[in-house]
Amino acid sequence: MYQRVHNVEATPDIPRRLPRGTHGLAPSLVAASQRARLLEATGRAVAEKGYAAATIDDIVRGAGVSKKTFYEHFPDKLGCFLAAYEAASDELIEHVRAAQDTETDWVDRTRAGIHAYLRWLAAEPALARVFLIEIAAAGPEALECRERVRDRYAERMRELQTTNGVPDELFHAAVAAVDDLVVRRLRAGEDVRELEPAILQLQLALLRKGV
Repeated sequence: MYQRVHNVEATPDIPRRLPRGTHGLAPSLVAASQRARLLEATGRAVAEKGYAAATIDDIVRGAGVSKKTFYEHFPDKLGCFLAAYEAASDELIEHVRAAQDTETDWVDRTRAGIHAYLRWLAAEPALARVFLIEIAAAGPEALECRERVRDRYAERMRELQTTNGVPDELFHAAVAAVDDLVVRRLRAGEDVRELEPAILQLQLALLRKGV
């Protein structure tokens, strides 16, 4: 998942490690490789130590780059962490959207999205903890970033509705409630996939008006 989060599978030409010495690679490809490795290393470092304890030294060591290279890409640890969080969020939202687009009925689309979301998180629980739990430890800017991601999920739920009979606040409430249920499971070290029936029932109860 560390590689999927940063779209490495979608761009397999980005090398995971740069060859030593003169290699003739385009500067843009070198930069893309460095950035991808820094984002992956950030996820690993925060998963191992937590956001507060993870350091830039941990990140550059894990990425195999220098501190100078780190600062060419990011202003600080928070900037790198938020970039990793946003990349993970983009990948997950597209994963959910792709699963939903295979269905035509609203209930089936809702179920498919929940299933895809939980399976994505369950594939790498440590990384899920990073982006659902550690984001709250990274300060107000990180919380604002989390709210923007929640807004995107709420908007996606709105897109799936066939009527306008549900207040916008309920879509946001559904997203927040799902986050809370998932975080509780992650903290307890339990399988988030077991939440699928409860989350489906929750979303149908809140959002089914007028369908």
